[in-house]
Amino acid sequence: MSRHALRRDPRGHWLLLLLFLPVVIAALVFEGWTNHEVDDARNKRPCTTPMPKAADTGDPVLRLNDGTIQTASMPPRTAALTFNGGPDPVWTPRVLDLLRKHRAQATFFIYGSQATRHPELVRRIRAEGHEIGSYTYTGGDLGSASPLRSKMELSLTQTALAGSAGVNTGLLRLPHTTAADTLCGESWDAAVRSAEQGYLIVAADRKSRKPSQGVVRQYSNSDLGYHEAEQLLRNRNVERFTTVTDGLGRPSPTTTVSASERLRGEGLIWARMLGAFFTSAMAWALVAAGGLSLLRLILLLMFARMHTNRLQRFRPGSPWLREVNEPVTVLVPAHNEEAGIESTVRSLLASTHPYLQVIVIDDGSTDATADIAERIQDPRVLVIRQGNTGKPGALNTGLAHARSNIVVMVDADTVFEPEALHQLVQPLAHPAIGAVSGNTKVGNRQKLLGKWQHLEYVFGFNLDRRMFEVLECMPTVPGAIGAFRRDALLGIGGVSEDTLAEDTDLTMALWRAGWRVVYEETAIAWTEVPETLSQLWRQRYRWCYGTLQSMWKHRRAALEVGPAGRFGRRGLSYLTLFQIALPFAAPVVDVFFLYGLFFRHPLEALGVWLGFLAMQMVTAAYALRLDREPLRELWSLPLQLFVYRQLLYFVIIQSVVTALLGNRLKWQRMRRSGTADQHLLSEPVRQRTLSSK
Repeated sequence: MSRHALRRDPRGHWLLLLLFLPVVIAALVFEGWTNHEVDDARNKRPCTTPMPKAADTGDPVLRLNDGTIQTASMPPRTAALTFNGGPDPVWTPRVLDLLRKHRAQATFFIYGSQATRHPELVRRIRAEGHEIGSYTYTGGDLGSASPLRSKMELSLTQTALAGSAGVNTGLLRLPHTTAADTLCGESWDAAVRSAEQGYLIVAADRKSRKPSQGVVRQYSNSDLGYHEAEQLLRNRNVERFTTVTDGLGRPSPTTTVSASERLRGEGLIWARMLGAFFTSAMAWALVAAGGLSLLRLILLLMFARMHTNRLQRFRPGSPWLREVNEPVTVLVPAHNEEAGIESTVRSLLASTHPYLQVIVIDDGSTDATADIAERIQDPRVLVIRQGNTGKPGALNTGLAHARSNIVVMVDADTVFEPEALHQLVQPLAHPAIGAVSGNTKVGNRQKLLGKWQHLEYVFGFNLDRRMFEVLECMPTVPGAIGAFRRDALLGIGGVSEDTLAEDTDLTMALWRAGWRVVYEETAIAWTEVPETLSQLWRQRYRWCYGTLQSMWKHRRAALEVGPAGRFGRRGLSYLTLFQIALPFAAPVVDVFFLYGLFFRHPLEALGVWLGFLAMQMVTAAYALRLDREPLRELWSLPLQLFVYRQLLYFVIIQSVVTALLGNRLKWQRMRRSGTADQHLLSEPVRQRTLSSK
């Protein structure tokens, strides 16, 4: 056992996770802000007040100088072509080619967000002598925007221009405005605030104004804008096609930025690229997680139905085979199990199976485990004391003392129902079967954490085992209740201590040796589960890490033939896809649910979540019905999705990171309280049955 305690548990990756989470949140919030899902300013509000009379001259260019309003327009026979939005990867190059063809200059009012996506087009615009203006970062309406958004819309655009072309601009066109008189109400207030920051506000002339009078025309970066601009460029009444400031005889509003400003702009471009990649990856992960979750539910229901309707007639070990009444040796490895050892042994002795040997292997206990077992006066019980070697060593000791050809391995916190042992060994009537998995139920399910684990055992583990039997790829015979052929165990060298999940390792080794493994749902044993989240974490951490070790150890099974190949290609693929990949992607579903609930479409997000929950409820109800369990515990399933599922996801993430870092996990023991039979004794019928035995 010391081989698994060579290093302490890794801690550094939790620091990385804590650093990564703020990046994730920031990327989502910024992407939502860019798409107007956070701090929305998508639409312009109706004007409640007109613009001041001093500005309402019809001239499209506005400047405020020390509170004085100045307006201007193009001189006669001069046209300033302006293009809103973009740069667009399709139409902006075509517009630039058109302008070059006609030897015309124009002004491009650019989205900052698009500048970060297509910086090469911004550089081309500048290189070909055209003028660059700001159209804000996302096209948000500055009149209805919050002060924070209004400030960021302008500053981020300047940063984007600095990173893409190394310039800043003093030109601004407010989104959702056309002619100058549309600068009314809140838009006028936004224009004033922007002008006070030094911007020259540019609107456009009304379409009724003739080009020969001098005009500022605005076009979109689109097919329509291209053809409208082309039509104006052919107008013979215009002598000069130029930029806004050149037409006004003003100096260029474009200034070269410093090296630090350019570096900051390039950082924004990279941040946007990484953010876009991350959100795109999360979207794909959302689709993958949702698809895998739905596929898993469908597979579980389909194969559980097949298991119920057909498998009893066709699988090896069906009731038409001979009844197995051969002697059985039960191995009970125990280390400091004084709380539950007596209940476990007495439940085994109460079994209806006629021939029984119970071997309790006390593996270096420091409590009264061995003494309690020895006080049970029954000749069928043998207690062996040894130094602490770990569970695999204890099982191998018991296997060496076993007198029977059939060996049952149980945990020392497990309570068997009277018929369980006899039912468990019946599938061994078929000579191809080397091991049988029993049906483990949660005994201490009175508290909420116990109810969650009860649902997991019935909904997850037992439905999985039904499917695994149909597909002939059962990966684990649980340590709580499993039957084996002794010669099969000896043939693979006994129980290996190479992994922390000795039961999974053992089951996979049996498949590779050519044996088959099945599930016997009528063989019911009650086990004690962790009663605190910290205990649950340690238990599942060991299980998951041990399963990863076993999968890696037996990875070559996927290339083998016969039962080993079927197990490898089906079982290992299922574990990789649904128990490793899916938990890594599944938290994305929760993150996007919260994101959609608060920032996007709350009803849509809630509807998707409730639909997924409904499917889980139906599947869980079917699983409870198959296991003959009452449905009253279903009320706790929605709560399970908020705490319990996240804990299990992090367990898997922790285990995978531990494995990738090469750390060896130390053994994690659970402190027992002897409550495995708590639920069993609460059932009056079962209590009378036990008493009669």
